[in-house]
Amino acid sequence: MAARRPTSERDQLELFRSRPGDMATRDSQDLMAYPFFSLAKSKRIEPIRFEAGNIRIHVEAPAEFGLATIWDADILIWAASQIVDARDRGLRTSRLMATTPYEILTFIGRGTSVRDYQRLKAALDRLQATTVATSIRQPSERRRHRFSWINEWKERLDANGRPLGIELIVPDWFYEGVLDNALILTIDRDYFDLLGGIERWLYRIVRKHGGRQPGGWSFDFRHLHAKSGSLSRFSNFACDLRDIVRRQPLPGYWLRLDRLDDGRERLVFAAASSPLSIHSQGAVQKL
Repeated sequence: MAARRPTSERDQLELFRSRPGDMATRDSQDLMAYPFFSLAKSKRIEPIRFEAGNIRIHVEAPAEFGLATIWDADILIWAASQIVDARDRGLRTSRLMATTPYEILTFIGRGTSVRDYQRLKAALDRLQATTVATSIRQPSERRRHRFSWINEWKERLDANGRPLGIELIVPDWFYEGVLDNALILTIDRDYFDLLGGIERWLYRIVRKHGGRQPGGWSFDFRHLHAKSGSLSRFSNFACDLRDIVRRQPLPGYWLRLDRLDDGRERLVFAAASSPLSIHSQGAVQKL
């Protein structure tokens, strides 16, 4: 009797076809709150290691690819937006997603040239090559959930070799978080226009916390440095934060720099619609 052929993960999943058109842009709060991605455009080989309380995160990737970047994470924002929009419309969703490069690129505010398509493929490769081990959403802090941001992806071609689109499989950990309303936030589409890695990361931190706190919020600079996972020296990181405060590039939020008597600096932020003036000395939530 012939041996039964092993069933692949793809064969066990129902195909979900992405829906073109405008929809709200959604991001995962877990991905917004913790250092999962490289903030540099140059290749990062050094792993990210983060510990705080019962939270443990370890992110690594082979030298051939380097860690997935915060720009690569735009693909996950696209995936989260598709899944939540379909679910809210009563449609069946799946971790196996079929789409076109054009749909992803236009959603995340990129061009659609041959070079942009090549960059998208490179981003998909980094997302698949990057592995994460984390205690987040595990029943015990001693347990780790290990996964890649994309389990697998492939190009689809017609009989003549012309491209039809791509298919990708997102991991359980990501998919379950996206389907939990408490773990998803809508973000401003102008996020995709932010050019710097630190300002993109900072927007996600500010959106995660500032969106809930009408009275404002603040973070110590050193706390932010540790939370970013950045390889930049603290002095350079602090300079970048000061420049961001000067430019005020984060959509929907105001920033302020406070210098304490002991010389420490704190970043204060609040939603632009908040009754608290960011220039005032009103009480803010501190971390």
